[in-house]
Amino acid sequence: MTGFLHLIVPAQRFRLLSGEDALAEYTFNTGAAKHRFCRHCGIKSFYIPRSHPDGVDVNARCLDAVSVQSLRVTPFDDGDRDAQTAAIAHLSRSTVA
Repeated sequence: MTGFLHLIVPAQRFRLLSGEDALAEYTFNTGAAKHRFCRHCGIKSFYIPRSHPDGVDVNARCLDAVSVQSLRVTPFDDGDRDAQTAAIAHLSRSTVA
């Protein structure tokens, strides 16, 4: 368990403010997901998920000025990935002003 708290946002809504030079990328298996992590400390801050290739899956624990307790967490059963991905698909398409 990594402690990664997933927050999937549309790619056009994602902006990395600093630290890009400290990031490394890895892929595995299909190579579809692009995992980014700090090459100094190893924390995985965000990645392009295989399930949402037009989004960015941000580790909410890496965000400034966010209270993890204020987030609504939706459980995800990876044993039934297709059904679970379909069930939350509307969440990454929601519009945020």
